[in-house]
Amino acid sequence: MPLLMIRNTPTMPNILLVEDDPTLSETLRYNLDREGYSVLTAGDGVLALELARRERPDLLILDVMLPRLDGFSVCRILRQESDVPILMLTARQDEVDRIAGLELGADDYVSKPFSLGELLARVRAIMRRTDRQPAGSREVLEAGGLHIDTGSRRAWRDGAEVALAQKEFDLLTCLIRNRGMALSRDVLLERVWGYDFAGDSRTVDVHIRWLREKIEPDPSRPIYIQTVRGVGYRFEIPQL
Repeated sequence: MPLLMIRNTPTMPNILLVEDDPTLSETLRYNLDREGYSVLTAGDGVLALELARRERPDLLILDVMLPRLDGFSVCRILRQESDVPILMLTARQDEVDRIAGLELGADDYVSKPFSLGELLARVRAIMRRTDRQPAGSREVLEAGGLHIDTGSRRAWRDGAEVALAQKEFDLLTCLIRNRGMALSRDVLLERVWGYDFAGDSRTVDVHIRWLREKIEPDPSRPIYIQTVRGVGYRFEIPQL
């Protein structure tokens, strides 16, 4: 009988540092690396978007004043696509700028000049608050041809990466962890969207359809996500 495999693999939290000042960028990269983080760097907003989409970082440290595309625009675009925590940096002291960044979805804001100790403390606080600071390992779920890395929130089918939106990933993970169990739409709404979600059960059906289009070899004849009539959905691990 096919089984779900769950394994923990060593990892370092992945930070994307977006700063166009080479000296400051290198200083921050060096110190973040010493703290145990894996650091990618970008010097402009367009490259930042490309790296964020491809690498799925655990945290984005984002300067406001950037070439090609400013930090506010990067924050706004990414917040529509991802829940990655964003710590914004700015040389401007205006409260309006800080409020604008936070309203666009930034998780925290640091004004230049700042102390290195303060920045590192804010990074650690965001990692703890968003549960993205792994304790030396990350969970990987393997079910049939599916491979799910819960730490980086990335998914693969038969070795090819599948781009999942936030709720699609959460829904798939919930179904896999409860494999073989029929979960009602109400239960899925509660576990994936939360108690205070204002939508209805059709939200689950729509996301299930999107998921099937991405992970099923033939979405019209699903082998992973089975419909349980009158109840909801059940995840099965097929013999492949």
